[in-house]
Amino acid sequence: MPKKTRIIKTSPERVFAVLADGWSYASWVVGASHVRDVDDGWPAAGTRIHHQVGPWPLHIKDLTSVYAVVPDRMLELNARAWPLGVARVRLDLVPVDAATRVTLTYELVAGVGRFVPRSVQSALLGPRSIEMLRRIDDIAVRRRLAAVG
Repeated sequence: MPKKTRIIKTSPERVFAVLADGWSYASWVVGASHVRDVDDGWPAAGTRIHHQVGPWPLHIKDLTSVYAVVPDRMLELNARAWPLGVARVRLDLVPVDAATRVTLTYELVAGVGRFVPRSVQSALLGPRSIEMLRRIDDIAVRRRLAAVG
């Protein structure tokens, strides 16, 4: 499975806040072009983000669901872009001093993508994973969190 890691200079809670904001999904997921809806309770297991993948007018309407979650530590998703396939995406957050080590693991588990050899998956998905981690870093470190009131 392709695996990429990045040290993000903020707390796991701030990084997880980006992942827990379903409306920010298209901001950090490379290829997601629009979020249409987010289930109440996101990111609880089983909740979904309804999104579009790809450019207009060729976009695909699909969804991503939460497979497993440990708040502030791990989020595992089933990301669909059918008929291309389904990817299992896991983000692990580990505190490191005043930062967070984020590891993104990606595996094509259904559809035509699952027949792509792992070495080719790594070559194709590695740069995408690096860019997704860079985007999460930018959002987690630089955005102002809404006041909880």
